[in-house]
Amino acid sequence: MSTIKVNQSHSLSKEDAKGRLSVFEEQLGKYGIKLDWKDFAAALKGTGVSGGAEIGEDIVSITVKLGWMAKAAGVDAGKLEASIKKRLAAAFQD
Repeated sequence: MSTIKVNQSHSLSKEDAKGRLSVFEEQLGKYGIKLDWKDFAAALKGTGVSGGAEIGEDIVSITVKLGWMAKAAGVDAGKLEASIKKRLAAAFQD
């Protein structure tokens, strides 16, 4: 199982940071992945993937664990990590 961890710094309130993640969350939805929020932490769930998101005072952390189904489908962990970094950076760009 591959684990991808991406951190994105921010200078927003936790509420505003969570709002910025809505576009990122919509993009995940296109792949059948959902974030199940409880306050400022979420479980990430989808076919072949799991993980979570956490919003801190100055950082957003995303963790994605790729299961055997994702690997069998040809998901490249390096490309996925680069894509997540790019999308988070865009979400928090002022």
